[in-house]
Amino acid sequence: MEVTAKHTQTVAGWAAMDESGKVDPFIFKIRENGVDDVTIKVLYCGMCHTDLHFMKNHFDITMYPVVPGHEITGVVTKVGANVSGFKAGDRVGVGCIVEACLACDHCCRSEENYCDKLVLTYNGILSDGSITYGGYSEMLVVHQKFVARIPDALPLDAAAPLLCAGITVYSPMKRHGMLTKSGGSLGVVGLGGLGHIAVKFGKAFGLRVTVVSTSPAKEKEAREVLNADDFIVSTDRKQMQAKMKSLDYIIDTIPAKHSLGPLLELLKVSGVLALVAAPDQPIELPSFPLIFGRRTISGSITGSMKETQEMLDLCGEHNITCDIELVSTDGINEALSRLARNDVRYRFVIDIARDSN
Repeated sequence: MEVTAKHTQTVAGWAAMDESGKVDPFIFKIRENGVDDVTIKVLYCGMCHTDLHFMKNHFDITMYPVVPGHEITGVVTKVGANVSGFKAGDRVGVGCIVEACLACDHCCRSEENYCDKLVLTYNGILSDGSITYGGYSEMLVVHQKFVARIPDALPLDAAAPLLCAGITVYSPMKRHGMLTKSGGSLGVVGLGGLGHIAVKFGKAFGLRVTVVSTSPAKEKEAREVLNADDFIVSTDRKQMQAKMKSLDYIIDTIPAKHSLGPLLELLKVSGVLALVAAPDQPIELPSFPLIFGRRTISGSITGSMKETQEMLDLCGEHNITCDIELVSTDGINEALSRLARNDVRYRFVIDIARDSN
């Protein structure tokens, strides 16, 4: 996969300059629109917890200055000569990946999210050697392969988190047949940005959804707002024991260290637990609940572009969006501080459109 090396377009954005967890205004250069490229005016960008990890260099791979953001929606302003699927004015989105080799077995199976040469939307290195900058900015140039169309039925602000949070839970749900087993039982562990959209997907496709949380205070929200069928306080041993072997599937969205043992015991024989979060410490995995129930633990990282477009189209058909709180560009740092405290319901989205006009 080739990209042009001419980086002559000046873009305004917001970058982390160090490990402080704050961003500052930042002017940078991006490439000209190539023959396979789509230029996008960024209107909205969701704020993912992964942004904080990169900003604070939790993975020890951050290249400062880093412009975060991989939940991006906007409109097309220019397309290259080889672009056939998009035109100026189209409503589009960009997620976690902006480049892959497009030639390996994974790419040929529409699994480019597992390509060894994938390039992240920010803090990645493109094939021309340049560093990628994300959606905390006013403009992107992206290869057409990694641009998704946003259905007209979806508002661009509430659709933005679908490009990460949405596809992160949708991909394993599809892979394990959860979306085609109407009447099946799904447990959603954690009711945050990923968890709340997993509940919405489960309900839309006819599953009986149980929310599992350490916080009793979230029960009313889970039942009355998200229409969950049941709620379990995971620290309540009696509640957990009463629900043993009650679930066909579990989506685990918890990004902190925890034991999978009690969760596995909620699964029926041959049940599946899909792990979609990335705790910064090793998780605990007792063997007995796994082997005595013939249960399966599966990992999943984001999704392919084919799955992403499919997910967006289904969201348009079923009117599924993320619950968001819009923030101005002046309020990014305050929102980041709140995000670090998990003080958000359920996703912050930066209103770049308002402040760039």
